[in-house]
Amino acid sequence: MPPKRIRRISPAPAGLAAGERLKRAKLTGSASYSAWGWIGTEVTDASDITQEHRLATCGFSRNNSRPLCINKYASKSAPVEQKHANEEASKGELEDDVIVISDDDTPSCSSKGCKSNPYCLNYLSQEKWEDPDKAYEAYLKVINLGENPLVNSREPSFPVGLKNLGATCYANAFLQVWYQDLPFRSGVYRCQPSQDAGHTFEDSPIFQLQVTFAAMQQCIQSAFNPVKLVESLKLRTSEQQDAQEFSKLFMAHLDTEFQKQASPALKSLVADQFQGTQVYNTVCENCHRRSERESDFLEIEVNLQNHATLEERISASLEPETLSEDNRYFCPQCSSLQDAKRYTELRELPPILHFSLLRFVYDLSSMERKKCKHTICFPTTLDMDHFVGSAEMRKQAKKRPSRESKNLYELRGVLLHKGASAYHGHYEAQVFDVQNQSWYQFNDETVTKIESLIPKGLKANGSKTDETCQWLPETTRDPKKRRRVDDSDSEIEILKSSPSTQNDEEPTATHISSKDAYMLVYSRVGEKGSPVKTELSTITLTPPDRALGAVNILNAAHDKACEEFAERENQAKARFNDVRRMVMDIYRSWSLSSRTERCVVASRQALESKSEGAEASENDSVVISSSDIICSHGNLNPEKANDMKAISEPSYLRIISEDHCEILPKLSPSDVCDVCVRDSFIERLYQVEHPRLVARFDEISSVRDDEQGFYISKSWLKDWRLAKPKMHIDTQPDPPPDAPDYEPDVICEHGDLATNSASRRRISVEAYHLLQHLFPSWKPLSTAADLCPVCEALLHISKEDKRELRKQAEDEKAKLRHMHDNALNGNTVLLENVPCAIVPAQFIRSWRQWLLRPGEVCRPEGVDNSSFICEHGMLVLDPNSASDLDSSVAIIKRSDWDVLEELYSGGPLIAVENTGVKMEHELPVCDECRQKRRSTYEMTEITVRVLGPSDPIPSTDSYREEPSQPRHISPQPTLLTYGSRKAGGLRKSHRIRQVKEPGKRRRVTITKAMTVKELKVMLQDDLDIPVISQRLFYKGHELDDSSATLLSLGILSNDLLDLREESEDVNLLSDSDTENPKSKGRREGQGFGGTLLGGSDSQRSSSHPASPTSKPCSACTFENVVDASSCTICDTPFPSDT
Repeated sequence: MPPKRIRRISPAPAGLAAGERLKRAKLTGSASYSAWGWIGTEVTDASDITQEHRLATCGFSRNNSRPLCINKYASKSAPVEQKHANEEASKGELEDDVIVISDDDTPSCSSKGCKSNPYCLNYLSQEKWEDPDKAYEAYLKVINLGENPLVNSREPSFPVGLKNLGATCYANAFLQVWYQDLPFRSGVYRCQPSQDAGHTFEDSPIFQLQVTFAAMQQCIQSAFNPVKLVESLKLRTSEQQDAQEFSKLFMAHLDTEFQKQASPALKSLVADQFQGTQVYNTVCENCHRRSERESDFLEIEVNLQNHATLEERISASLEPETLSEDNRYFCPQCSSLQDAKRYTELRELPPILHFSLLRFVYDLSSMERKKCKHTICFPTTLDMDHFVGSAEMRKQAKKRPSRESKNLYELRGVLLHKGASAYHGHYEAQVFDVQNQSWYQFNDETVTKIESLIPKGLKANGSKTDETCQWLPETTRDPKKRRRVDDSDSEIEILKSSPSTQNDEEPTATHISSKDAYMLVYSRVGEKGSPVKTELSTITLTPPDRALGAVNILNAAHDKACEEFAERENQAKARFNDVRRMVMDIYRSWSLSSRTERCVVASRQALESKSEGAEASENDSVVISSSDIICSHGNLNPEKANDMKAISEPSYLRIISEDHCEILPKLSPSDVCDVCVRDSFIERLYQVEHPRLVARFDEISSVRDDEQGFYISKSWLKDWRLAKPKMHIDTQPDPPPDAPDYEPDVICEHGDLATNSASRRRISVEAYHLLQHLFPSWKPLSTAADLCPVCEALLHISKEDKRELRKQAEDEKAKLRHMHDNALNGNTVLLENVPCAIVPAQFIRSWRQWLLRPGEVCRPEGVDNSSFICEHGMLVLDPNSASDLDSSVAIIKRSDWDVLEELYSGGPLIAVENTGVKMEHELPVCDECRQKRRSTYEMTEITVRVLGPSDPIPSTDSYREEPSQPRHISPQPTLLTYGSRKAGGLRKSHRIRQVKEPGKRRRVTITKAMTVKELKVMLQDDLDIPVISQRLFYKGHELDDSSATLLSLGILSNDLLDLREESEDVNLLSDSDTENPKSKGRREGQGFGGTLLGGSDSQRSSSHPASPTSKPCSACTFENVVDASSCTICDTPFPSDT
């Protein structure tokens, strides 16, 4: 059955449909409508290029299809002439049979479509001038009026922030908390600063604190700079300090100043506001004797435990501690050590209660402080009756409702430490403003209002009003059900406690969770849950006159700055209106009305920058460059035609005269560069002609084996056949097939056919004639040519040479069999009492490589021992020092050296002999040059010898680097570092590795910049010995400076260090100075030493030892005050100082 015929698709109808208009813009078949369409059609030679062709490359040809777009910003658009095409049809023709060619059918103007049209000036950032607000904003950026001081003005009734002077955020956080304490602020205002002859009134920290508080109360700026307060305290603004330490020291300084006041209320202000009483109790389990000592506190320290509440941690601190075994208590009544119980009770609480959360802990492994990231949950309302008094009193208090509590506290401040390190970070504060009755986040200068620390879904009675709020009982908290407070960005989460079951008036506690909380501040409330009301809360505190005067000066300066800025802004506004009117008039009339109108060509970027910018000066002339469309010859670059725009010459002159701006260089459409057009023509013509020639070549290049042909370079032909040959250089003809880079593929150095047939190819005679037309100078060899006889003979000789080299390598290996097998393996047993010689280890490695591949690897030239001889003619290494025999030295038999002298040039001879006790050598050792050689390194290896518990502590007298016994007992460890033959003598695996020899040793790779601490951390990872337990010795001297570099300590290449492991010493954890302090992992810095809070170092006498700051108890180890007569905890009497 014959296959079915496939029906042909009907051809598409030619022409236009009836009534359809033919747009002239689509008539682009003519070359005149394309910028380069005339290449290869109208013009095939560069000499035929005319001015009209050059204009076409940039879109300026009169026959160009690009339209003259109407200026969309012109106030009145000129009417467009229309030609009526619907004239009467010829007799006998229907109207639908007429094809209308319309001249009024203007292409639509768009930003994308007209981007490359030189006659479209509609999308050059004019819209920024059309919008007066945006234009004025851009204008202000150009003239740079400066920052508006009104931006720094304080919002009404909004708290004032404090500027950070570098690293003073810890002080700013506490100042915000103390400012909200009205009795404390009032006391600061009423305090009279002490004066002396050496300090003025303004230098007093009390006065500067008054100024700071007055500014926070009366300042009209949003932030105050406390620089004078910081200077009065002599704080170092570039050092981050501990906030808790600052609080204690600054409060102690204020207490000293308050004690100098005449008013009794001021004398005890710190104690009345912040000081509480706690009792330390110790009960003997034998006689039940109770010792009780009272102690005052300004804050309660709380240890952290993950996901624990503040109440749980307070209860844990009040739990009794059992003293037994080695920690038994010395009972004065029993006169012996007895088991006992020790516990703490809170006796009295202050109105303002501070809880210090111990965020920073000490890591024994690294000897550094680290930040604890445990989450703490603390309540907004805290009933401290549950923790005051004896255990029985606390138990009864828990049965009473909170509304009857005498020690009910509300949260008033949270201090936060941001950052993962204990040595740096950022302090912020969340404080309740007593005036506005709102919470605020204080981040130095930035103050943000917090809507509420309590979720909006909770009512006053604790009921749930929002579906998103879920109850979380305090005993069964679920970490997943938390609500983050986004307003503060403080890593604080809200945990809702269960609703109260007492009654509607029972206060409820909402718990807040935080990983960054550092200190909590609570304020006591009065009866029925209302805050304590004092006279101060109903009146406005008035700062002292002198402090208020200093603030008024700052306010007046701010007001003056605002007025001056407003005056400058008014002047700028008037100038802007004139500039905007002038700019808009120019761009509304700069479009061309015809292609023959005189115009100036500028770059699109230049016109955009002119439209976007606005100059502040009326006299200074500004030059805008159009260099992005200019070629290297100073004319219009046709390759940048898409960035060219033509503006009318009158508009160009107005820009110069009215706007004082000149666009240079001034060029017209006739200034298209003829050189660039010619070069582009040549390259574009190549892109048209080359694919056609390649296609023709492929058709005729094949040739049969029995036909005559010609040889051509295969690599040249492969490249030339590409669409874009790599050999082609713009505007340059391609290199011929016999160019220097390709001629050796076909013709040898003797001018005949090369022997390598894989680098050439045969082509037909027709293909030869095609290429001969392109490259007239090319004269290829015919396929009938014979191979070069000289090259064939040399090829045969080369194979013979390889056989000779292989035979030579085998002969040398047989003559030097001992050196080949034992030179770099550390085996010195066979060399005892045998004359030996020293050679470079690199020569042995290179020689072995040549033996493996004699035809590929070059034979070593000679043995050069000059690197082992110094300028004084002596040795730079000591053959009897294991540390000197590193990976650059090899020891061979003297007989092997004699063979090397016959086979290779070089020298000189360095003769040595192992007598079993030491290495004898003829040349002496130069100690100076030897030391210089070992100390010059970037990276090297050393040996760490781990001492046992029974080994003595190294000293300069007992130090011994190597045992005094013959070397043949064990292979030299240093020679092992040369490596096996497989590794070529180079170690490439681990940074730390173990050397195989009796005893425990480590080979460690170090650098000259490595510190002692970095070395200890490295050994900790490998030997599992904590840094705190390591003691390193070098030649009997202990390396106790952790920050010192190994090179500065004199440690040389291949040196030996001793490591001794010590048990952990609890004295290392003491904050006090000892006679021989151990090195710590990180320098803690000066702290507040040298400041007004910590005392100046200059006040201490260097001729007398520092007096002790505490007195430890021998029975319970408690640190007591210096003048105590007995222990505060256990009542153990101290011996008399006399």
